[in-house]
Amino acid sequence: MTAASPIEFWFDFSSGYAYLAAQEIDALGARVGRPILWRPYMLGTAFKVTGMRGLSSTPMKGDYARHDWARAARKLGVPFAPPADHPKIALPATRAFYWIAAHQAGQEQRFAREVFPAYYSGKLDTSDPDAIAALAGGLGLDTAKVRAGLEAPEIKEHVRATSEKAVERGIFGSPFFVVDGEPFWGWDRLPMLEEWIRSGGW
Repeated sequence: MTAASPIEFWFDFSSGYAYLAAQEIDALGARVGRPILWRPYMLGTAFKVTGMRGLSSTPMKGDYARHDWARAARKLGVPFAPPADHPKIALPATRAFYWIAAHQAGQEQRFAREVFPAYYSGKLDTSDPDAIAALAGGLGLDTAKVRAGLEAPEIKEHVRATSEKAVERGIFGSPFFVVDGEPFWGWDRLPMLEEWIRSGGW
């Protein structure tokens, strides 16, 4: 019997809608019997290709997005109080994720699940390597090794290459999901994604 192919969950830690998706994606995977492949990447790489910019820095859309994120967070019962200068560039968090994946396989998703609520509660600066390493230490990982690892040239290159390859595959937003080769962009597409899997597509 072949294992079911995973749902790829592509995201930038600084994406409000990715934070909301992170609250629901594991339960969705359990319901449809699919593992979740968590894949952070740098959304800025996609912006360079598409010419888009982040919602927070887009007039009118930014105000609406902040209202919508807070409203959706209240509905889900999760905090929404990101730093005043949101969005932070989450490069250290992304690098730490991939270092953990390489050296403490199986712990990287746990790390990502902790980054999201800490950042969106205003308790974590995802652009601060020391803060990221400390968060990892709180999960039982070696703080010093994570801190050194996220600066390792091979990890920096891996994150750069991962982001570029994602964009080459047509992944341009956050959150962005791929299942059985089918792309879905946005938190609001999760119900459609689930129906697609259950029905076998249309």
